[in-house]
Amino acid sequence: MHMLYNSDSFIVVQFEVPLAEADTGPQLNRGGFEIVDKFARKEIFIEGALAESFSQGVQALIEDGQPSEDELDAFIEQYAVMGQQPVVMH
Repeated sequence: MHMLYNSDSFIVVQFEVPLAEADTGPQLNRGGFEIVDKFARKEIFIEGALAESFSQGVQALIEDGQPSEDELDAFIEQYAVMGQQPVVMH
């Protein structure tokens, strides 16, 4: 688990879970990203193709230069609006 981003609006955490090494090839990984919308108090976990799309979008923002917090928040919000799971504090 790696916290990748923490702003006033969002938290993004990356999860990587290594799977057992396959007999015929390299080790496989499974994981995704948890996005927490602090204002809506909802979260979403994305994996697979959606997580890959998210990762590629973040990389594109970084490659274009030093993105501002507002630019990153606007990008993350596109995914965060799909969140339906309420954040529960223990």
